[in-house]
Amino acid sequence: GPFPIFSTKYLKEGSWLDLPAALNATNIFPMIQTGLDNIPLTKYLIGQLTMSPEQRLATLREYYPNAKMEDWKLETAGQRVQIIKPDPSKGGVLQFGTEIVGSKDGSIISLLGASPGASTAAKVMIEVMKRAYPEQVKSSKWNERLRMIFPAFDQVAGKTGKSPDSAPR
Repeated sequence: GPFPIFSTKYLKEGSWLDLPAALNATNIFPMIQTGLDNIPLTKYLIGQLTMSPEQRLATLREYYPNAKMEDWKLETAGQRVQIIKPDPSKGGVLQFGTEIVGSKDGSIISLLGASPGASTAAKVMIEVMKRAYPEQVKSSKWNERLRMIFPAFDQVAGKTGKSPDSAPR
């Protein structure tokens, strides 16, 4: 079942010191404020974290009535770091979407937050390409190839039907 875990590691094989090492004077208040603003979510997650194996099995049986304890084991399937952004009015807000972050020169790009689902994966990938390869994505050659690979490129990329270099299609 999809039961949450808690870890101070930012990567599945990261360091237990990732979270403590990231705390500083600029992010501690937004983190505390976000926790206070999301008490129901915090209670839910703590409840999920503290479930006994029998309670997890009972939850699984809501979806699969024939579930047996010997058929299941708890496995860490993935790791996600939740984004908390500073907010001038609230102190901090929890972000539930996918955010693209990276260096100014585009040499490293990463996705933070929720994994993009089918409805957003194409748009997120195009945004990654725009950040990593800004000049190439503006070229007619790349646009032609991207339209061949991905016929809905213009719609997903937010274009009006003209290529970025204003060349006629």
